[in-house]
Amino acid sequence: MDSNDFATTKSEEAGMASSSHGNHLDHANLERLHTAGGHLDDRSQPALPVYHRTFASPSPLGLISFATDIFLICVFGLQARGVTAPNVMVGCLVFYGGVGQFIAGIMEFITGNTFGATVFTSYGAFNLSYAMIYLPGTGILAAYTDSATGAISPSFDQALSLYLWAWFIVTVAFTIAAMRSSWVLLIDLAFLDICLLMLASGFMANVQGLLTAGYSFGLVVSFLSYWAGCAGLWGGGVTPIKLPTFDMYTAV
Repeated sequence: MDSNDFATTKSEEAGMASSSHGNHLDHANLERLHTAGGHLDDRSQPALPVYHRTFASPSPLGLISFATDIFLICVFGLQARGVTAPNVMVGCLVFYGGVGQFIAGIMEFITGNTFGATVFTSYGAFNLSYAMIYLPGTGILAAYTDSATGAISPSFDQALSLYLWAWFIVTVAFTIAAMRSSWVLLIDLAFLDICLLMLASGFMANVQGLLTAGYSFGLVVSFLSYWAGCAGLWGGGVTPIKLPTFDMYTAV
C-alpha cells in the first residue's frame, strides 16, 4: 500500500466519521423539532406553540358515575331506610350520571371508541330522562296524578314499564356488542338486562316480587360497574392495586 492509498483511506475514515457525527447531529436536531409525542413542534406562531396532547381514559368516569346512579335508583326502589320519595336522587342523576356520562361519551368519540361513545352517551341520556320524570317542572309525573286526590294513576306504572322495555332492548344490543371486551363488562350488561327485564315486567304486571328482584339485580350491576371503573382508575401504575377484568377478546 503506497502513501496515496494510505492518504485516501484516512480521508475516507475522516469523511465517515464526519458523516456519522453529522447524522447524529441531524438526528438530534430532528428530535428537537418534534414534541414528546412525535408531532412537529411548529413554532411559527411563538405565542401559540404546538404541544403534544394526550387524553386520559374517560371509561372510569363513565362506569363509576353509572354505578353510582344505578345504586341510587335501586336503593330508593327498594325503599331502603323507609324512604319512599326518590326525588333527592334527581340532582345526582342529572349532573353526575347525565352530564358526567355525556362527557365520557364525547371523549370516547374523540379517542375513536365507538362502543364506549355509544354506551356512555346513551346511559347519560337514560339518567337525564329518568330524572326528568321526578322533576315537578317537567309535568311528567303530574300528568299521571289526580289533581283532586293526589293519587297516582295506575297507567303510570304501565308507562314506566314501556319506558323500561325500550331500555331493555337497547341494553341487549350493547350486551352483544360487548362480547369481545371483558368478562366483567359482559356480565355487568347481562345483569342489567335481567334487571330491566324484571322491572319492566314488574311494573306491567304489578308484581312487587319482580320489582324487588329487579332492584336487587341492579345492586349487582352497580357493584360490577364499580369494579370495572376502579380497574381503569387504579390501574396503569397509579396505585399498586390491579383489579382483573378478564379480557375475553382472545377467547371469543
